[in-house]
Amino acid sequence: MAGLAEASQGALLTVFYTAGPILAVVLVIGLVASVLLAVTQVNEPTLSFVPKFFATAAAIAVLGPWLLHQLEAFTISVFTSLPRILQ
Repeated sequence: MAGLAEASQGALLTVFYTAGPILAVVLVIGLVASVLLAVTQVNEPTLSFVPKFFATAAAIAVLGPWLLHQLEAFTISVFTSLPRILQ
């Protein structure tokens, strides 16, 4: 049972490592856009969506190799410990 628990913990950590930076970028851009929209009293939802969309695309482009490395390391770890997990 320890193998399955370690695999589950590794899966959760991998999710946090891969999704966390992208979600942080979206959070910061959304907060800045919301403050600017509130200050200018503009009520246009696309002015909040478009910067978040481009920031997400830029974050994936910049962090893509690192994210793929994290996913690859987790996949290799799961496949190498698969016999121990299935016991």
